[in-house]
Order: sequence, then C-alpha cells, then structure tokens
Amino acid sequence: MKLPPFDYRAPRSMDEVLSLLAEHGGDAKVIAGGQSLVPLLALRMARPAVVVDIGRVPGLGELEVDDGTVVAGAMTREHAAETSPLVRQHVPLLADAMPLIGHPAIRCRGTVGGTIAHADPAAEAPAVALALDAEIVARSAARGTRTIAAAEFFQGFLTTALEEDEAVTQVRFPIAAPRTGGCFDEVARRHGDFAIAGVATQVRLDEHGRIEDARIVLIGVSDVPLRRSKAEQLLRGQVPTAAVFDAAADAAAADLAPAPDLHGSSAYRVHLARVVVRRALDKAAQRAETA
Repeated sequence: MKLPPFDYRAPRSMDEVLSLLAEHGGDAKVIAGGQSLVPLLALRMARPAVVVDIGRVPGLGELEVDDGTVVAGAMTREHAAETSPLVRQHVPLLADAMPLIGHPAIRCRGTVGGTIAHADPAAEAPAVALALDAEIVARSAARGTRTIAAAEFFQGFLTTALEEDEAVTQVRFPIAAPRTGGCFDEVARRHGDFAIAGVATQVRLDEHGRIEDARIVLIGVSDVPLRRSKAEQLLRGQVPTAAVFDAAADAAAADLAPAPDLHGSSAYRVHLARVVVRRALDKAAQRAETA
C-alpha cells in the first residue's frame, strides 16, 4: 500500500529536529528506523503532515556506560544492542530480549529509542525498560531536557508521556548488580511475530542464595507493559524453589483481563502469561547463580 503524502525533513542536528517539532507540533512525527511508523502510515493509522527523520543526527547511535547505567542513544539499532558485549555484560535482560524482535533485517533498522517511544504493548524493549526502572531522556526546544521514569512513560496503547514537541534522545538502563540473572520469554505464532504473551524477568540473589530482588513485567496482556508487583513481593526473601516460582506465576497471572483477538481468547492469554512467567523465573534464577 502506498504511503499518504507528507513533507519529509532530514535535519542534521538535534536543534533542527526540535525546531521542526516546535513548529509543527502534533502534525509532525519523528522517524528513526521506520519499522513502526512506516506500517502505520501504510495502514493510514498515522497521517502526519511532516515526517522528521533523525537518522542523520550525529551522536544518537552510541552505546556507553555512564554513572551506573548503560546509555543507549535513541538511534541505537536493535541489532547493535543484541550483539554488544557492553549490553551483554551490564544489561543482560536487554540482550536477552533483542533477538525476539522481528527478524535480523528488522533489527538492523529498528532502534531502541524508536520501539520504546512507539510503546506497542506487545513489544519487548518497553517491558525491559519498565522491569529495570530505566529512564527515558527527552528534549524539546521550549523546555530543554527532562528525564522520565519508565514507570511514568507508558500511559496507554501507543501512548506515552512525551509531549508533541519532544523527541527521545537516550534511554538509560541501570547496570545489573552481581548475582543477577535475567530472562525474556514469550509465545508467538511464529518467530518474529508480536508476542501473544511474554514476560521480562530479573532475579537477584543475596549471599545466602535467597531472592533479594525480583522483577516481572508482562506484555501482550494489557494496553501497556504490565509490572506484577505482588508476584515480585512473593519472591523477595525466598529460596528459589519450584513451589515459590509456581506461587509467583499464579500471582502474576491473577486478575488479568486481556482482550481476545484472532490469535487467542482472553483465557488463553492468561494461561500463556502464567506459563512464560514460570519458565522465565526458573531460567533467570539459574543465570543469577552463575552471574
């Protein structure tokens, strides 16, 4: 399907990007890798008058360590995050999630900042950001730079805390502590499809082998990535056993009411949510033991 008409701009500095967003407001859309926006344009689900391409802005594709975080520039390609030794060492949950995004060709174009700003509730990177208490850095010409906690960023289906004149410049992921293991697990009809249900989990063990901290965030079962705090609380202070993980998986799946669609009923998605949580917790704990 042909795209609707729009004015294409390709600025070469962040100041130019912000000036265009300030000028056009809600009539403008930022494009990074194009793996989310272009399909929306083709389906007429987005009709911006102006598309602002940030691909030529220098400095947005860097991965670096800063102040206890791994900083991913908004243009960091998903493939770069997937294959980065820096990410694998310091943010293993992000590294575990990246191969589940689409296919290699998509990950070579898609960006970490773009998928988080797009906020699809079945996408992997938003769940990782929420599970790790990541911070999203945004800039506007009028207000300068602000930092938004992931817990406050995702507000609804394809809806975030970004203002119309703001653009994401960085995502800051906290570095994992010692004895921390992560696992991203999901069920999809085919590899590369959006998840019917999925989960980002992270477990940190104390010196006695008990669970000091746990994070569980579900995707595909709500209009936002969904953190399951009650299930996390059940895990803290416990020895990682099958019974403990069973109870946490039950708690994570409790009270879910996902919308049915052609891929499965609501009850089926709830069942899958429990299955992936149980599976991921076991693997995360195993990885924590050797981390």
